[in-house]
Amino acid sequence: MSEHNTPLGTVYLVGAGPGAPDLLTLRAARLLGRADVVVYDRLVAPAILEMARPEARLVFVGKERDRHPVPQETINARLIELARQGLQVVRLKGGDPFIFGRGGEELDQLLENGIPFEVVPGITAASGCAAYAGIPLTHRDHAQSCLFVTGHRRDGRLDIDWDAVVRPAQTVVFYMGLQSLAELCAGLMRHGMPEGVPAAIVEQGTTDCQRVISGTIASLPGLAEHAGARAPSLIIVGSVVNLRRQLAWFEGGSKGDGFHRLG
Repeated sequence: MSEHNTPLGTVYLVGAGPGAPDLLTLRAARLLGRADVVVYDRLVAPAILEMARPEARLVFVGKERDRHPVPQETINARLIELARQGLQVVRLKGGDPFIFGRGGEELDQLLENGIPFEVVPGITAASGCAAYAGIPLTHRDHAQSCLFVTGHRRDGRLDIDWDAVVRPAQTVVFYMGLQSLAELCAGLMRHGMPEGVPAAIVEQGTTDCQRVISGTIASLPGLAEHAGARAPSLIIVGSVVNLRRQLAWFEGGSKGDGFHRLG
């Protein structure tokens, strides 16, 4: 109970997936259909928000690189406040809330304040965007492991365990790395990765605006600059990127519904 004897609401920490609305889980869709409030991030597609019941209040708390209109502490406090009003709250995050989504930090605060919560995982951007780009993250002949790394600068610098990243038979996926692309690629080569290792940027993956820019770790920064690559994007590094030549199936853009057809 809250201090005013109102039964506490529940906060549902929900992953919205990588972009395409039909990649949302069934449980996530059901929760959206009965939520009183939906607190959502910038990367949540408008079509997903349309799944919320008409009476639901939509609260935008989106953040962009180097521009945080709603500080994380304010978001935490807002979730607690809404739950104390007895509301059923869906906290909607792009991808999966536990993979670079700061979901654990939000749950820490809910737990500390006695707020009930549940977690609904979503398809993380790495697996969703790679699949739609035709790039298997693992493959018996190419990569026996896959590493997810944040390429976001912290306190003005990259904090990366390069020895863990530069290993043979491994795929590396960099989240939030587009602005640091040149530095990332230089760091890979400086720590022993051959300059010819394939690499790709998947921009707005799984959506009709998906675009893939592929090259090597030596050439990718220049290709990205020439193409005007923009966030949201993922960077995939490893020989699995070459499999895209045979396995790319999703066309996106202005080519119909985006799906590759047989025959």
